[in-house]
Amino acid sequence: MSSNLDRRQAIQLGSLGLFGLTMGDVATLCAQDKGRDSGKQNKSVLLIYLPGGLSHIDTFDPKPQAPDNTRGEFTTIATRTAGVRICEHLPRLAARSNKWSLVRSLGHPTNDHTQAHHYMLCGKMELPQPFDRAKPVRSDFPSMAAVAGSQVKSESPLPPAVMLPRLMINVARQVRGGQTAGRMGERHDPWLLQAASMCNQYGSCPDCFMFSNFETKPHSINPVFHPPNPKLPAGLTLERLGHRQHLLRMLQADATRLDGVTLVRDWSRSRDDALSLLTSPKVRDAFDVNMVDAKTQDRYGRDLFGSTLLLSKRLIENGVRMVQAHLGRGVSWDTHGDNFPVLKNKLLPPFDRALAALLDDLEESGLLESTLVVVCSEFGRTPKIFRLEKHYKLPGRDHWGAAQSVLLAGGGVQGGRVVGKTDRMGAYPTDDPLTPQNLAATIYDTLAIPRDAHWTDTGDRPYRVYERPPILGLTS
Repeated sequence: MSSNLDRRQAIQLGSLGLFGLTMGDVATLCAQDKGRDSGKQNKSVLLIYLPGGLSHIDTFDPKPQAPDNTRGEFTTIATRTAGVRICEHLPRLAARSNKWSLVRSLGHPTNDHTQAHHYMLCGKMELPQPFDRAKPVRSDFPSMAAVAGSQVKSESPLPPAVMLPRLMINVARQVRGGQTAGRMGERHDPWLLQAASMCNQYGSCPDCFMFSNFETKPHSINPVFHPPNPKLPAGLTLERLGHRQHLLRMLQADATRLDGVTLVRDWSRSRDDALSLLTSPKVRDAFDVNMVDAKTQDRYGRDLFGSTLLLSKRLIENGVRMVQAHLGRGVSWDTHGDNFPVLKNKLLPPFDRALAALLDDLEESGLLESTLVVVCSEFGRTPKIFRLEKHYKLPGRDHWGAAQSVLLAGGGVQGGRVVGKTDRMGAYPTDDPLTPQNLAATIYDTLAIPRDAHWTDTGDRPYRVYERPPILGLTS
């Protein structure tokens, strides 16, 4: 290592220390050059992801005329949309069907969690090579959030793409794919807000649950939702911060004289973004969901699902262009067993409450028209109910990549529509079959990313952003 590089690194690290930050802190805040849009209101996307695989037959694509071992235990209820019925345990969403539409015919060819995460979260029908099942690697394709973050501009000091409230990790402690920028390079990773790092359960805590084949372990800390609180280090006033900025400028000038490399300019941008986060009241207000009025907290639910969607909404209203929100850990919706009691008692009620409150909140604040809300999983679940008696007390459904239902609302989507359908067993699309590429194109189109746009990997090789057309029949 050269003496110049040694000195430059020392200057960078020393400069960070003046603000109580680390290199990792700044790298995750915003490592790309981004401007601030002004004037017209740009659209945003909130991708609500249900890891593990939501049973479409037991929620948004019920089959009441199917045999018992397909139909399941739940009955259906009418929605505000004539002819559209959904699960009885989603009453709030049923009452708001004028605000959302369904795609019932999206599928892909794998029943494997890890592959399906890549298909859905990267918006591709191709696996990276080499493919690592245990952890994200540099050869991975970038997530849709990473691609979007590289193509659009934030309207605040916050980065354009954010992921929360934690990484998706399975029971084997493997980090699920589709959460990084992969071959685009780490500087394009969505900013991960670790707001639930202390949560070791699978439901919408504090009302936790474990499947009957898992041992229940209580939380060591409560509450489990801890949004970040960007603030100046203790004793550091804005006046002192100004003096330190002056010193930083001198240090930066020294570094530029040393080698004049791009790294110095990148560092300058990252430093400015970090300072914006530390000094912006708007940013601090966006994170402070625990200070929201009691009525709003009650509407969303004082649990992990509600807090996650409430923070997601506040991020979007403060200029973030794409939010990827995980409602659950890596297998929360993976109902091989205990399917019906877990959905009925632990997962669907807080999901129904939080999503309904989000849609109401977005509409009342005037943001629904400019915010596309997408709800999906990595796949659906099998039409046939089965038993794994050695592992679970009660029956469930297996993985099913061939079909799932996706809920979409806002962002120009007309409410009360159903695109595509599956056969009488909910097994395969019979009308308007769609893929993760179509869903990705719908997201990118909402963000006004040009149809000829490309992203590039670390070797400067170009890749098309759009691989298929957006989903038709939702907006007109």
